[in-house]
Amino acid sequence: MPRWRWPYAVVLAVILCAALADLLHPAPAAAHDATTKAHAEVTGTATDVRVVLDLEYDLLMKSAWLYAEAYDAKERAEQLQQLAANRDAVFGYVTRRFAVARADRPCVPRQVGGADVHPRGKAAFATLTLAYACPAVDGGGHTISSALFPDAETFVHSTQTLLRYDLAGERGSAVLTAASPALRLAERAAAGQIGEFFLLGVEHLVLGLDHVFFLLTLIIGARGARDVVVTASAFTVAHSITFLLAAMGVVAVPAAVVEPVIAASIVVVALANLLGRDRPGAWRLPVVFAFGLMHGLGFAGALDIRESGSWELLLSLLSFNVGIEVTQLAIIAVLFPLLVLLRRTAAARWTVAAVSLSIVAVSLYWFLDRIPLPL
Repeated sequence: MPRWRWPYAVVLAVILCAALADLLHPAPAAAHDATTKAHAEVTGTATDVRVVLDLEYDLLMKSAWLYAEAYDAKERAEQLQQLAANRDAVFGYVTRRFAVARADRPCVPRQVGGADVHPRGKAAFATLTLAYACPAVDGGGHTISSALFPDAETFVHSTQTLLRYDLAGERGSAVLTAASPALRLAERAAAGQIGEFFLLGVEHLVLGLDHVFFLLTLIIGARGARDVVVTASAFTVAHSITFLLAAMGVVAVPAAVVEPVIAASIVVVALANLLGRDRPGAWRLPVVFAFGLMHGLGFAGALDIRESGSWELLLSLLSFNVGIEVTQLAIIAVLFPLLVLLRRTAAARWTVAAVSLSIVAVSLYWFLDRIPLPL
């Protein structure tokens, strides 16, 4: 192979390997295989704390070391029955892994009411409500800690607990991880909140191969630097609008609709690049903007903050979105110069065609996999 061709062959091989890996382990727009996100909402007064946990059902039942009939339950009625029958085991697991303390003294938990089950994307999540009685002491703030679904259990890795709190005058949000499992509310700084959600946005775009593929199709179809800037700006404005509106609960579109449309958007743009690669189309800007609106709903699904009172989380949401934008710009800055160099070579046509066809194949698989099956 001529010396000038091998860098492009390497780039193509990397893309094809990534596509194959994701094809074998497909993931919806708001979640990724082999990991999970726990959701916790903590409210109350200094001594009476209410915690609502949203945890992936089958993972919760496995982590509580229950029998296969418990974690294999698929129907909601059966899942509710299993949660009721194994109430003590589930409560014991959760309270060992999620804790609230005041002035470094543990608060005593009890379960309130029965558990519920609802869908998040393609997974069932169990909702548990706990009441914590905290010691009546003078001074001392609250500490919230989460070690839910650790790597050591081997079921998943890199679990994050997305925490929202409005407790004894302290209000905000945080991301608890294995490296930083506890949050002292009295010591909470806005800078820490910004950094956590910025990194969460970076991670979501990098790990969300469908969003990366869409960016790649936009770059392939661009005719120059100006076209890249205009198209990327349209995509950014569109997904920022719907991300913020959806994350703050102003609009709501089911994941069963969002995820297939995101996959379809990649197929449509990639095919348009293949069929009309020699003539720029006026369709690009409005189509990219429209699909960007759907991608924003997918970004919002990563946080899954749907309450209409989420305006207080605006700082976290903006930080998350900035993380997405910075990563998007970095991807464009790396890939577009490579594409410019590639177009100056004889390998341009077959390389672009091979990459586009690979993207179409994988995205079409995602589209079919994400369509909800009729009951």
